Amino acid sequence: MFNFAPVDEQLAYIKKGSSEIIRGSELSSKLEKSRASGTPLRVKAGFDPTAPDLHLGHSVLLRKLKHFQDLGHTVIFLIGDFTGMIGDPTGRSATRPPLSPEEIMRNAKTYMSQVYKILDSFKTEVRFNSEWFNKVKSEDWIRLAAKVTVSQMLEREDFHKRFQEEKPITMHELLYPLAQGYDSVALKADVELGGTDQKFNLLMGRELQRAYGQESQVVLTMPILEGLDGVQKMSKSLGNAIGIQEPPLEMYGKIMSISDEMMWRYYELLTDVQLPEIEKMKRESHPMTAKKHLARRIVADFHSADAAAKAADDWAKQFQKDEVPASAEQVSVKFGDIQWSTSEDSAASVAGRGQLGIKLDRLLVKCGLADSATDATRKLKEGAVKVRDSVEHSPRIYVAELPATIALRVGKRVKVAVINR
Repeated sequence: MFNFAPVDEQLAYIKKGSSEIIRGSELSSKLEKSRASGTPLRVKAGFDPTAPDLHLGHSVLLRKLKHFQDLGHTVIFLIGDFTGMIGDPTGRSATRPPLSPEEIMRNAKTYMSQVYKILDSFKTEVRFNSEWFNKVKSEDWIRLAAKVTVSQMLEREDFHKRFQEEKPITMHELLYPLAQGYDSVALKADVELGGTDQKFNLLMGRELQRAYGQESQVVLTMPILEGLDGVQKMSKSLGNAIGIQEPPLEMYGKIMSISDEMMWRYYELLTDVQLPEIEKMKRESHPMTAKKHLARRIVADFHSADAAAKAADDWAKQFQKDEVPASAEQVSVKFGDIQWSTSEDSAASVAGRGQLGIKLDRLLVKCGLADSATDATRKLKEGAVKVRDSVEHSPRIYVAELPATIALRVGKRVKVAVINR
């Protein structure tokens, strides 16, 4: 029997950063019963493995699951290997192409190594919804579908919008809310977590549980975390995401790039710093100092305290002290691919003067610091390129001998070119 904390203390911890609880009175009642009986609540969140990597946006839900876990409740990390083949239509203006079972399972395997950066691997119940849906027969689907009307489905915002705009809604998309709702029936969930955009699907779980004679789950929604642009939902496809498996320095640098205003939202949703302390930092801390603390906290969560300290030091060298960080990526380049050779100044004549000529635009492309020679030339003209910490405008540079090591900086990106014959 678990010795649960008083209900008011549990509620304060659970509510931090949450958007809405449906219904708060029901959650209080469930917590009271749980504490009296010593029986943990069953708290679920589902993740469809439609992409191989999780990002900080996903971690908002994972962190709230961890809060329930810290309080002694049973956390269920549900992998939607079945629903992933349908494709969640949430927020979509067109039908999502379904993934193959092979793609789903490949992505699901990567999830397992990532979620345990936040959740306790020994206390987390991991389930796949194919476990029950592979046993569901045709007549079971008919009985399930009979519990919801078409008009109820069209109340869902994205379905309603597409219907009004005469855009296609395929039948398999209508199955998705039913399937997600039935997950709660199969797992006998007491609480389900999801983003605010998942509210319709989460409420479907409440309705289906009642239809199957169960007590309805409490729905807890979390805000949608904005990405690096500070506007749109964090998403790999939008290029504004911070992956939880990204290298420490890259993760640290991306966090340092967010706006000062967005920083406080990240503090609330991605750390355990309490709201009074956040308000105090807003009043008393310099934004740069607060952002550094945030970046170190988040990197430490997904890597280690040592990795976070090194990332902070490397970032300072790279952007404040103008030094090349020890962790800067090294790129091996063949001299023949970048040598300077024109009728006016051939590689041979340059070599005859004891120097080797290098086409800087080509070198930038080879190192991944420019998309093309034209892009490299533009960056040079803008003064965005540093060679050995000096701004370089010329399309050519020289080295005395090979192999040669050249530190290149374009904007916030630093790479070390190692040039060989």
